[in-house]
Amino acid sequence: MSAPNPQDEARHTPDDTELWNESYYLDWFAEDLSLGGYVRIGFYPNLDRVWYWACLVGPDRPLVTVIEHDIPMPRSASSLEVRSEGLWADHVVETPNEHMSINLEAFGLQLDDPAEVYHPEPRGSRVAFGFELDFHTDRAAYLWPPVTPRYEIPCRVEGFVQVGDERIEVDGWGQRDHSWGAARDWWTNQWSWTAGRLSDGTRWHSAGGFFPDADWGVAYRLDPDSTEFAEGDTVVLDVTEGRERLPTRTGTKIVDLDLEFEPVAFSPVLLVHPDGRAARFPRAMARVTTSDGREGGGWIEWNQPPTGTKLPERT
Repeated sequence: MSAPNPQDEARHTPDDTELWNESYYLDWFAEDLSLGGYVRIGFYPNLDRVWYWACLVGPDRPLVTVIEHDIPMPRSASSLEVRSEGLWADHVVETPNEHMSINLEAFGLQLDDPAEVYHPEPRGSRVAFGFELDFHTDRAAYLWPPVTPRYEIPCRVEGFVQVGDERIEVDGWGQRDHSWGAARDWWTNQWSWTAGRLSDGTRWHSAGGFFPDADWGVAYRLDPDSTEFAEGDTVVLDVTEGRERLPTRTGTKIVDLDLEFEPVAFSPVLLVHPDGRAARFPRAMARVTTSDGREGGGWIEWNQPPTGTKLPERT
């Protein structure tokens, strides 16, 4: 098992595929799951656009979300800084594979019901939103197998978030990943991604649900105090959906872990293709329990293409 190449922390040269994509995800959550958030910066150079998402969630507070799909590409091919009207964000790899910082100054939409993002005119209020967060690697970085260029890094996260006049100190856990080189077709492909931490220090990551008739996927388990990842290529999913197709629970079996996810706060995104097709992309901070009684938390996502295809349920 190889470590990610530090040079791959930087942006990459695209080919001419229309939906060629390069994305950086950064998730975080407080250990008690009172707060969490995530950022995605997605470069579509052949569309000359950047997609930028950021949010703050909590089970006892409204969602604050930024969803921008029409940001110009940075002038420099190496820059991770993005700007548009009412938004500035920068993302700096301070030490490759070890430390990344992210910053935002923007206006977000504050919503009592996260499912409002699925509707043409979400009912919410505009609020000043920003943060300064640092992601420090928790022990080791994981290079995906050679099915697609990608790596995942479990992290310790610290800094602060600002919502209006409220300043919130952050000291928690998270995950960051970076992928590039493939078309990201949200309107055809389904999947479920997860990452998180159990209270004993066990870390995990999985991506699966790609095919309705197969359990192939990518997964790891990082045991407490270890720097060696235990890998798996099977991800078994069992998903129950509620209103607006927001999942109410998900069972996942990976690398000798039997995990049960209970979403506690959602931050979904609606993705509309130029031809009008719409994919739903619910993401949630979740409480996690294992079959042997351990507890923890993390983030989970489900891409739901417009065909209505559901993730496979275990029988």
